[in-house]
Amino acid sequence: MDYDTLFIGGEWVKPSSSRRIEVCSATTEAPIGSVPEAQETDVDAAVTAARRALPVWAQWSPADRASAMERLATILEGHAEEIVRRVSSQNGMPVAVASQLEGAFPVVLLRYYAGLARDSAFEETRPGVFGGNTLVRKEPIGVVGAIVPWNFPQTLAAFKYAPALAAGCTIVLKPSPETVLDSFLFAEAVREAGIPAGVVNVVPGGRELGAYLVQHPGVDKISFTGSTAAGRSIGETCGRLLRPVTLELGGKSAAIVLDDAELELEKIAEQLFAATLLNNGQTCFLGTRVLAPRGRYDEIVDLFTGFARALKVGDALDPATQIGPMASARQRERVEGYIAKGLGSGARITTGGGRPADRDRGWFVEPTVFADVDNNHTIAQEEIFGPVLAVIPYSDEDEAVRIANDSDYGLGGTVWTSDPERGRQVAKRVQTGTIGVNTYLPDPTAPFGGVKASGIGRELGPEGLAAYQQLKSIYLG
Repeated sequence: MDYDTLFIGGEWVKPSSSRRIEVCSATTEAPIGSVPEAQETDVDAAVTAARRALPVWAQWSPADRASAMERLATILEGHAEEIVRRVSSQNGMPVAVASQLEGAFPVVLLRYYAGLARDSAFEETRPGVFGGNTLVRKEPIGVVGAIVPWNFPQTLAAFKYAPALAAGCTIVLKPSPETVLDSFLFAEAVREAGIPAGVVNVVPGGRELGAYLVQHPGVDKISFTGSTAAGRSIGETCGRLLRPVTLELGGKSAAIVLDDAELELEKIAEQLFAATLLNNGQTCFLGTRVLAPRGRYDEIVDLFTGFARALKVGDALDPATQIGPMASARQRERVEGYIAKGLGSGARITTGGGRPADRDRGWFVEPTVFADVDNNHTIAQEEIFGPVLAVIPYSDEDEAVRIANDSDYGLGGTVWTSDPERGRQVAKRVQTGTIGVNTYLPDPTAPFGGVKASGIGRELGPEGLAAYQQLKSIYLG
């Protein structure tokens, strides 16, 4: 899978340099493809194309934009199997997970926002207090710089381009260098869907290229998903430029197991997996801090130990695999470094902690559970982004909430209980942007995002569409 051109202005164009991004399989470490590495000149061309396309796309009726988005959804649906294969090969996401998310979620989002574009009022007339009326318009914010990470490359790209397209914006998409092969398949689908030239442009590259896009004078808004450290830098730049920005950043969420929780693995294994270890632990919202009541602490440690130990570790392309490799050798080193810190702090490993004995290639880390963890330990405060859980004891419900809130982050979380109403009341007390009761599944209709160091702004839902609109008031006599 080797590409020689970049998708800019609706065409496959020659890159400005000979530099390339080489991609290796996370499972085998063998090369699987390469693409041109975009340079600043290529970003300039992409932004120019997006600016040129903006008045065209913005003037299309919402219904026409919606029809184009629905065509793109249908085409992506037809390419879903290949998209899934490329994503799983690159970042190690188990193909069973990728089929549900990377293959399906972008299609769902395109159709959802196409429906919103058709059904939403993009202008309204309001009677004035002082007489006369005001016409309030929701106009596209302009050219969007969309920077997406490697963990859910297609899903998180769709978080940005689906509402942006519905609003009438144009896009310069910068995928992560770890996951670029799927972005070229997406670009092919955009062209096939008949979306006007320049509405969507794809410029793969690293952090430096992302920084250049963030401060580019031709960009009107930045939407970024990634680390908190990078988000702070982007936020500083956008603040200085007075440029709107959406930042979906890191997390260190709590999974609060209440004392009345009925934890029968046969019944809740799927929900527990999605909330704590989805995508090999490389998911920002996961509840990797498991808070357990002291009276049931040993029981819950044993339950999570057995749960993690039973997960099938293997080739990301094997449908039976539940835990695949880390996305890169660097990411595996990061996770292993945190495991060492956990041991150094006095925490106890109950399962995992190393590399699978039967895997001599690939960037694998065993699912790992730590017991005897204090919430002040590094492994309880910093985002590990791997299959590592820390089980922390608490005395009562108030202390559980205090521990859950004792974090720099606030993105996700769960409450596990046999009393749903009690779970809802506890969930309301947790300082976070999203939280589930006995489950966790972001829904296209509901706003998604974090508080504190987990970011600013919201994606998904009608709020996600509003993030790509600016308001104009026209006073009428």
